[in-house]
Amino acid sequence: MDVSPPVGLLAELTHRCPLHCPYCSNPVELASRSAEMSTEGWLSVLSQARELGVLQVHMSGGEPLLRPDLPALVEHASGLGCYVNLVTSGLGLTSSRLDDLVSRGLAHIQLSAQGATRERADLLAGAKAHDRKLAAAALVKASGLPLSLNVVLHRRNHDQLAGIIELAERMGADRLELANTQYYGWALRNRDALMPTAAQLAAAEPVVRAAVARLRGTMEIVYVVADYHEPYPKPCMYGWGARQLTVAPDGTVLPCPAASAISTLSLSSVRDTPLADIWYRSSSFNAYRGEEWMTEPCRTCDRRGLDFGGCRCQAFLLTGDAAATDPVCSRSPARGVVDLVLSRPPASDLVMRR
Repeated sequence: MDVSPPVGLLAELTHRCPLHCPYCSNPVELASRSAEMSTEGWLSVLSQARELGVLQVHMSGGEPLLRPDLPALVEHASGLGCYVNLVTSGLGLTSSRLDDLVSRGLAHIQLSAQGATRERADLLAGAKAHDRKLAAAALVKASGLPLSLNVVLHRRNHDQLAGIIELAERMGADRLELANTQYYGWALRNRDALMPTAAQLAAAEPVVRAAVARLRGTMEIVYVVADYHEPYPKPCMYGWGARQLTVAPDGTVLPCPAASAISTLSLSSVRDTPLADIWYRSSSFNAYRGEEWMTEPCRTCDRRGLDFGGCRCQAFLLTGDAAATDPVCSRSPARGVVDLVLSRPPASDLVMRR
């Protein structure tokens, strides 16, 4: 099978984070600080990624600002010719730090927000963070960098959707990503408390449509649907191991950011295997590429080139078989698993990420 080079690298520099969001999709068992790769290790990863064909590097976490070597990593990636994006909570971002990162080639910042109001946002973040995020957004706009705002939507903030869009306008965001929760890691643990209702989702659609029309040419709005409520799953990253790869803080290389959820998958590490070998030849990256792995009904489905069978991680978490049709799909023989989840009463308590 022909395999194209990757376009993007998600570099998860650390799992450490000042926030405690209950919808976090990172693994419940996070990589410790002692397990994190060294500066030299990350510099090697970035060089190998560029040689492999990567053009976009998204530096994330956790909170990447907690890495003191972040400026050196940004400078190295930019010097290699990569477009460098910082995915951050904004906590720890100061004017001097931002000026330094910009001077080293940082091209874009993606900031997270948890709600439209200070009270709700701080409650969901598990920290007094909202005002600091507003200050961070002001710094980004003053620097001249493009700003994206990412908001994970769920039962606890869907009612603030209109206010969240207004918040993005006040921040001067160039792009707003409204992403309904994906249930991995802590989000899966809190699924019964986070799952939006059908009524919430129905109310959201006209709000988003009106905002897209009103802000066209001013702010791009991307709305990621809540797929448990949809008849068909979303495509998985343009296909498993097709365009993107993720490197975790400890050097584990993942075909998608949530792939560690598949406990039957043998994952390789860039600490002992070259990145190109992992991309082209590893069992993990080749496990669900193309269509040969597909079982029925995916194998003969007319949508197989559109959604690639859905999410492999979700299929594993819901059925125990990563090669199964994503149970979100209405054609899946396991769709009843999703319907059972949707029929359960909501949980009242959230377990906050440690």
